[in-house]
Amino acid sequence: MENSSKLPDDAIANLRILVHDLSNRILVHDLSNSLETILQAAYLLGQAEPEGNRKKWAQMIDGAARDAARVNREIRQILKFQSSVADRQSSATPEAKD
Repeated sequence: MENSSKLPDDAIANLRILVHDLSNRILVHDLSNSLETILQAAYLLGQAEPEGNRKKWAQMIDGAARDAARVNREIRQILKFQSSVADRQSSATPEAKD
């Protein structure tokens, strides 16, 4: 009899979900850090009291950064919801008995 070291299909599917979830969390975390840096830079530009076009550009950067931060929060909420649904589904799946 051949002893296969292949993982069961359900284990592979669960691993794929875990890796996908982890990579999404890492990406969202990195995006949050980048947005925080942009928001801080926009604030500092505003504090420098730029004039003319520079003031307009600083306001554009600030507005876009705030919009991006809002979108990022919404993405985090969606991922959190999806994760909680997946957790509930996996806990509701009966375990195979030996």
